[in-house]
Amino acid sequence: MRIPIYMVAVVVLIASAAHAKTFIYPEKGQDAAQQSKDDSACRAWARDNSGVDPNAPAAAPDRGGRAAGAVGGAARGAAVGAAIGAIAGDAGKGAAIGAVGGGVRGRRGAMANEGASAAAEADSFTRAFSACMEGRGYKVK
Repeated sequence: MRIPIYMVAVVVLIASAAHAKTFIYPEKGQDAAQQSKDDSACRAWARDNSGVDPNAPAAAPDRGGRAAGAVGGAARGAAVGAAIGAIAGDAGKGAAIGAVGGGVRGRRGAMANEGASAAAEADSFTRAFSACMEGRGYKVK
């Protein structure tokens, strides 16, 4: 099974975003103990307000979404293939070829959507956490 290069890139970007180090600098002279308390409080606040828990185990991919993408793609591919096959003289063969190609394309699209969703969730948590820490007098990068 070949994995398209853009899917590998999406996975790498998601992994790097999920493990990116956030740098926090105390601008108001907070000591390490206070920073630790603020960090814990802001992580809880970000989790509650973003709906994302970065410490939760990763959810299994939604196979239903991929299957639906494959089925929809197969249906579109079959329709196009049947039309092309009819012109060439064998609508059934054209539909079969179109269904296979369309199914693969639909599944790839569904997989790309899964990756984008995970990246958006990680970004939502990071933005909420950063806003909380900045509100408590820290510089966040």
